[in-house]
Amino acid sequence: MLKEERFEIILSQLKEKNKVKFEDLASLLQVSEDTVRRDIDLLHRNGLLSKARGGAISREKDPLSFHDRQSFLTKEKDIIALKAQQFLKDGMTIFMDGGTTVCAVANYMPLDIQLRIITNNYSLPSIISKFKNIELVMLGGIYDHELAVTTGATTCNDATQYIADLFIMGTCAVDSNFGVSATSIPDGETKKAMASSSKKIIALANQNKLRRTETFKICAIDAIDCLITDLDSTDPELESFRNTNIQII
Repeated sequence: MLKEERFEIILSQLKEKNKVKFEDLASLLQVSEDTVRRDIDLLHRNGLLSKARGGAISREKDPLSFHDRQSFLTKEKDIIALKAQQFLKDGMTIFMDGGTTVCAVANYMPLDIQLRIITNNYSLPSIISKFKNIELVMLGGIYDHELAVTTGATTCNDATQYIADLFIMGTCAVDSNFGVSATSIPDGETKKAMASSSKKIIALANQNKLRRTETFKICAIDAIDCLITDLDSTDPELESFRNTNIQII
């Protein structure tokens, strides 16, 4: 079977099911899983689908609405959330923006941790309510129902009134050449405002956000200090990030 024929079948399966697994495709195409991985990698690089752990999802399902993403890639988000805990120290002032991975980070924090969290993420208050030593500052602005965040000039202006020790940033896309980018300009402007007022920036990215770009650029890759993914730090998927001056966790 020609490579182009495999591509057509993979995309057809995605259109029908929205999600496919390496093993299922290998059986259907009668090729090895390594061949399927290479095919999906190429299709991902060309923007025709999005990679996910163990397979791929259709591009139109990514980015998902906030509520859809709450049940998607849960295991990967938990891995990232646990890795991020080492950076949270008592007494810190921390920016947290939108996203379910950021919510996972908050959910795994020690119950007695003492922090000031500044956020536009309106899903965080219900999580933070169990932490008695956290001061939660909510940024104003226009509420985005899809992303469950506030955006706009008020949000950005409010953020610049603070200096944060750490910015824990959810991401749409992270690429070693083009940096961090977003699908939404208002959301991107909020990230820029938080980044400009932070001493250290940690970007959170599931593997399907890596080696990918979106339309609105947030910052160059060397503007972030640390990249936390669900992958092992030695994974070949992270090879392109090793020549940058960022910490890979």
